[in-house]
Amino acid sequence: MDAQRAEVRALEAEIAALQRACSELPAPWEGTARDRKSFQETYQSDTKKCESSKDLKSQLGHLKSELSFLSTLTGFNIRNYAKQTEDLTTTEMTEKGIKKVLQRHRLSGNCHMVTFQLEFQILEIQAKENLSSVITELNIIMEPTEYLELSEFVSRAEEKRDLFMFFRSLHFFVEWYKCRKRTFKHFKEKYPDTVHLPEGSCSSCMEIRSARRPGFELVIVWRIQIDEEGKVSPKLDLLTKVPQRALELDKNRVLETAPQSFRTLLEVLGIEAALESLIKLLCAEND
Repeated sequence: MDAQRAEVRALEAEIAALQRACSELPAPWEGTARDRKSFQETYQSDTKKCESSKDLKSQLGHLKSELSFLSTLTGFNIRNYAKQTEDLTTTEMTEKGIKKVLQRHRLSGNCHMVTFQLEFQILEIQAKENLSSVITELNIIMEPTEYLELSEFVSRAEEKRDLFMFFRSLHFFVEWYKCRKRTFKHFKEKYPDTVHLPEGSCSSCMEIRSARRPGFELVIVWRIQIDEEGKVSPKLDLLTKVPQRALELDKNRVLETAPQSFRTLLEVLGIEAALESLIKLLCAEND
C-alpha cells in the first residue's frame, strides 16, 4: 500500500511539473498570431525591397533606352566620362551669399567613324537666386586626322569654347560625309567603266572618263565646308582634264565655262541629278 501511495505521489509530482512547463508555453493561438505577424513584417520588408529593386531596374532600363535612342538619332556614342568638382567659394563670398564652383569634365566617344576626346571646365557662380555658368577652357582631340575640313573647325570651337557648335557641326559633317560616300558608291556601281574613285570608297573626288576620248576626264571634287558659325554645307566643283588640242578646238569655250555651268546645274537639279547628267553625257559618247 505504501509503495502504491509513493508511486501515486510521484506521478502527481510529475504531472504538476508538466503542468508548470505547459503554463510557461504560449497558447497555440498566441504563437500563431505572433508567427503570422513576424511573417507579415518579413514579407512586407521583402516586398518593399523587391519593389525598390524593380523600380531601379525599370529606371535603369528607361535611361538605357533613352541613351540608345539619342545615340541612334545623333550618331554620338559616349564611352568614358569623368567629372571633378572644386569649391572655390571664399569666406568673403559666403558672407555675401555667393557660391563659386569649378567643374572639370573629361569624356571620350565617337560620332560614327570620327573619334574624339574632350576636356573642358565649367565655372558656376550662384548669387542668391541667380545661377550663371561659363565654359572657361575647352580642349578637343580628334581621331583620325585625315578629315582636313575638321582641323580648322576644331581650332575655332576651342577658341570660342562652344560645345554646342562642336557637337552640332560634327553631327552634320558626318551626315554629309556619309552622303558623299553613299552617292559616289552608287554611281561607281551603276557606271563601273565610266566612274572611278581614286581614293577608294572614302574618296573626296570622282573621275568621269570617256572611253572614246582618251585623256578626256571630268573630275568632281566634293568638299564639306564648315563656316565660322559652324554651319556645314557641301561644295562641289567640276574640273576638266582634256588634251591641249581639244582646248584649241573648243571655239565656243564650252570647257572653259563648264565649272560655272555645273554650279548652275547643281542649283537646278540637285547633287545626284547633276552628277547623273554628266555621267550620261560621257556614256552617250562611249556608245
